[in-house]
Amino acid sequence: MKKEWLITFRSVTFAQKGERVLREGNISCRLQRTPKFLSERGCSYCLRLQDMDAPIAVELLRRKQAPYGKVYAIDESGKAEEQAL
Repeated sequence: MKKEWLITFRSVTFAQKGERVLREGNISCRLQRTPKFLSERGCSYCLRLQDMDAPIAVELLRRKQAPYGKVYAIDESGKAEEQAL
């Protein structure tokens, strides 16, 4: 079962920092607005990435002190579930 992941950030600036960190670590990601049903405070941003990259991505963000919010797994049906990585 193929999954995608969303890592949320509270601002575009933090999301851009996260994007730089992941790209420097050779992890492909796409910066986008967080879907409204996942955004607690209105406007936020997220990075979308593929299944195999999520645990590595979260570890890189922690190591480089790139502040992120929540991590969601998105299944093939589009259902999002918060994950603790």
